[in-house]
Amino acid sequence: MSEDSGTAAKETTTERIPAALRREQILAAASRVFGERGYSGATTDQVAQAAGISQPYVVRMFGTKENLFLEVVARALDKLMTTFRETLAEHRPADDGDDADPLITRLGAAYVDLIDDRGILLSLMQAFITGHDPVIGAKAREGFLQIYRMLRDEAGFSPETIRDFLANGMLFNTLLAIRLPDIFEDDEAAEELMRCAFRGKLDVVLDASGATWTRS
Repeated sequence: MSEDSGTAAKETTTERIPAALRREQILAAASRVFGERGYSGATTDQVAQAAGISQPYVVRMFGTKENLFLEVVARALDKLMTTFRETLAEHRPADDGDDADPLITRLGAAYVDLIDDRGILLSLMQAFITGHDPVIGAKAREGFLQIYRMLRDEAGFSPETIRDFLANGMLFNTLLAIRLPDIFEDDEAAEELMRCAFRGKLDVVLDASGATWTRS
């Protein structure tokens, strides 16, 4: 089969799937690609390969790589905010009185659980470190402050509590970005840091990262 025939067959396959579902599939694939390679290192061709479609189809749907990345970031932020709000809705203040620690712990656990869709956390981090870009940077700042306002206004946390919570989140992202789970059993410092950072969610992180490890 010629390359043109292969491309045509691939595009015919995409047409059988509802546009909304195909769009979500492309965004999920793009989330993983951008998360692993960063904005500068990723290409629409790599996204197309990850989604199992042709590169022209990606371009027709999203236009430029920048537009695709911005939609990936918006998707990640929406999933994060939805997760946090669901956790807040399930929380009963009477369970812990005025102590914010149990709620912070639940939100932190919900954040770590997002690793099941690995691209969400890493694509957000890629947006934050691309803050020098005039378009992406503006969206990244807007998104970061949206998270801050939600934690302040809806969760009722103090600025100091939010600072520590966000700092821990950035630590989680960094450990994932440098693939520290890959050497969990080979380096005692890596194991110590990950046990301290992820605590009761360590097994979730290691399993989702595909790391080889022995359960204790």
